[in-house]
Amino acid sequence: MTGAAVESLDALVIGEALVDVLDDGTSTTEHPGGSPANVALGLGRRGLDVALLTDLGRDARGSRIVHHLERSGVRVLTGSFSDRPTSTATATMREDGSASYLFDVQWNPGAAPLAVAPALVHTGSIGAFLSPGRATVLAHLDRLDARLVTFDPNIRPALLGTHLETIADFEELASRADVVKMSDEDAEWLYPRLSPTEVGERVSALGPRLVVTTLGADGALLVAQGIAVSVAAAAVPVTDTIGAGDTYMSSLIADLLAADRPLDRSTIEVLGVRAAGAAAITVSRAGADLPWATDLATAALPSFDAIGGRAPAVAHP
Repeated sequence: MTGAAVESLDALVIGEALVDVLDDGTSTTEHPGGSPANVALGLGRRGLDVALLTDLGRDARGSRIVHHLERSGVRVLTGSFSDRPTSTATATMREDGSASYLFDVQWNPGAAPLAVAPALVHTGSIGAFLSPGRATVLAHLDRLDARLVTFDPNIRPALLGTHLETIADFEELASRADVVKMSDEDAEWLYPRLSPTEVGERVSALGPRLVVTTLGADGALLVAQGIAVSVAAAAVPVTDTIGAGDTYMSSLIADLLAADRPLDRSTIEVLGVRAAGAAAITVSRAGADLPWATDLATAALPSFDAIGGRAPAVAHP
C-alpha cells in the first residue's frame, strides 16, 4: 500500500463472522460465531496480536459480534462493515451433541489493500468458497505475502456449488496454504472414495507442509512430508462440539507461529496432542467458548521443550 503506514501483526484471519442461532430443542439463543471469527477469537485469547477481516452489518447483531471479539483481543478491520444485515447460522442440536445448520449468509468483505503485514494469514469456511467474497480472499492472499498461510475448508454443502466446482476451489486454496486442517466430514465430502490417510496424502501432494484431519472421538491424523502421525482425542465429557475444530486450528496456528523447529515425528505428535487438549476444553463447555491462555496454562499440555526446541517453523515458499 503506497503512502500508508503498515502495521505488523501475528495473524490476520479473513472469513465470516455471524450470529449462531442455537436451537437445543427447548429454547433458542443467539451467540456470536462463524468459524474464521472463532479462530481469531481463539488466537486473541492466547495473547496473539490478531485482526479479522469479515463482512458485518452496521446493526445490533454486528455490534454484538464486534464487542465479543474485542473483549478477546481481536481487532475487526474497518473494511469489514456494510449496510447489509449481519449473517446468521441456525444450529439445531442433535442428541449426540453435534449440530445441523441453516445459513442466511452474505460474503463480500472489503477489497481495498490492507495496511497490515501479518506473519500468518488464515482463511476458510464460507469465506473461502462463497462469491463474490472468495475472489477478494484470493486477492488479499496474493498481496499480503505472509510467511505462513493456513486453511480450514469447514465444508458447508448448503452454501456450495457443485462437487466438481468445490473440489477445484478447495484444491486451489490448499495449494497456496502451508497448513490445511479438515474434519473427517470435510474429508469425506471432498473425497468420498478415500480413507483419511489417502486424503492426507492427496492434499499434501498439492503443496501444504502439514495436513491435519480431525476424526472426532477417534482423534486426528497429521501428515507432513511423508510422515503420518495419529493422535488420540483427549477423554473428556462432551457438552457440545461447537468450536472444537476452530480451537484445534487456533492451537496449530499459535504453535506454528512460535518459531523454529522442523516437522519431525515428535514435533508433529506434540502439535496434535496440544491441539487435542485445547479442543477438549472447548467441547467440555457449552457453545464456542474457546480457551484462554490461563485455561491452557493449567491443562498440563506437553511442551516442545521436552523434544529439544520451540514450536516448528513451516516457511511459506
